[in-house]
Amino acid sequence: MKLDSPEFHSIFTPELNCLKDLFKKYNYELRIAGGAVRDLLDGKVPVDLDFATTATPAEMKEMFTKENIRMLNMNGEAHGTITARVNDKENFEITTLRIDVVTDGRKAEVEFTKDWMLDANRRDLTINSLFLDFEGQVYDYFNGIDDLKHHRIRFVGSAEQRIQEDYLRILRYFRFYGKIANDPDKHENETLDAIRNNAEGLKRISGERIWMEMKKILTGRYSAHIIQSMIQVGLGEYIGLPRANNFKELFSVCERTEGQNCHHMTRMSALLDDEVDVYTFHERNKLSNEELQLALFIVQHRSDTMGEDLMSYCTDLHSDSSGTEQKVISKIVELMKYCGHKKTAAEFPALKLPVLPVTGHDLTQRDVPRGPKIALTLNELRKIWKDSRYTLSKEELLDRIPEVLERIPDNLKKKRKK
Repeated sequence: MKLDSPEFHSIFTPELNCLKDLFKKYNYELRIAGGAVRDLLDGKVPVDLDFATTATPAEMKEMFTKENIRMLNMNGEAHGTITARVNDKENFEITTLRIDVVTDGRKAEVEFTKDWMLDANRRDLTINSLFLDFEGQVYDYFNGIDDLKHHRIRFVGSAEQRIQEDYLRILRYFRFYGKIANDPDKHENETLDAIRNNAEGLKRISGERIWMEMKKILTGRYSAHIIQSMIQVGLGEYIGLPRANNFKELFSVCERTEGQNCHHMTRMSALLDDEVDVYTFHERNKLSNEELQLALFIVQHRSDTMGEDLMSYCTDLHSDSSGTEQKVISKIVELMKYCGHKKTAAEFPALKLPVLPVTGHDLTQRDVPRGPKIALTLNELRKIWKDSRYTLSKEELLDRIPEVLERIPDNLKKKRKK
């Protein structure tokens, strides 16, 4: 098959032409590899271009040095990858053709080769094993074009073998299913059997790598169907999910957030029943603090009685919540998306929110002792202000300090020191 589409011609920047001519000058083959080929076949302009070559890393280094082309991030050299920066404008990641010599389910020891089919054979999925030359010729060794045309996701060769080379490929399968398939539940039984038989291998994969794939699944197409399929083939316990799974809630949340710019953690929270589930999931997947706090926030507030005036509810929740204003607003917006309140989610960030008119400095001026009493007094004044529907002035709030202090033990500081 040969490409001659506008999308194909659009990739030829001056920098790419320079790279192409350079490899030709030194008699090394260079082809576009993997996802970019898939995108071009699908009529899309690829975001990134990855390249494969018959040149070894040593040969590429020698060539780029002679031609005064800067090389970046030399950490990939051991695996055959060199990153070249052409015209100080565009970076190109180029990897030597290779075969896996030893695999342990996480990473591989490789040997370099000049055989394009052998390199294609070590890749995970048929749709990712395609190469494209600069004349538009597509090299398809494992029927990837036909699989792409029919929206099929298949492993190259034996699914069992491909998975055992790197167990993360289980999650990559599901991620690409969401990207390519045109039916939410049309997995091939043979593939699901191979995944089920090797699910325990995910124990050997770091939480960070698992979570990287999961985030993409959560924000992709058919996310609820895919996660349900993942759990049904036994992946749940290996990715930190609770034994009891609320699929009904997951499908509802995914439906409510469809078409919105929804945070991946908002959807994930549907499967986490309580704070214990959140922390268990965090322990396995090493969430960022932002992700952890968002999940806790949703779990704590999704069952609140919000009433008809959602803006008032959100304003009160903002007043009651700790953290920077923008982070609190973001969490409230995600909560509204979770609950299906699209209009409120869209309008709340623009709302002019009331600001507590008193500060800790104001309290010290009224002789409130420094230390924990400042925070406790501020918190009590905030409650009084909220009960007034944010109408009390600064002076009116400061006048309430004596009654607030009466409710705070005098020996508070002494207890804290003990």
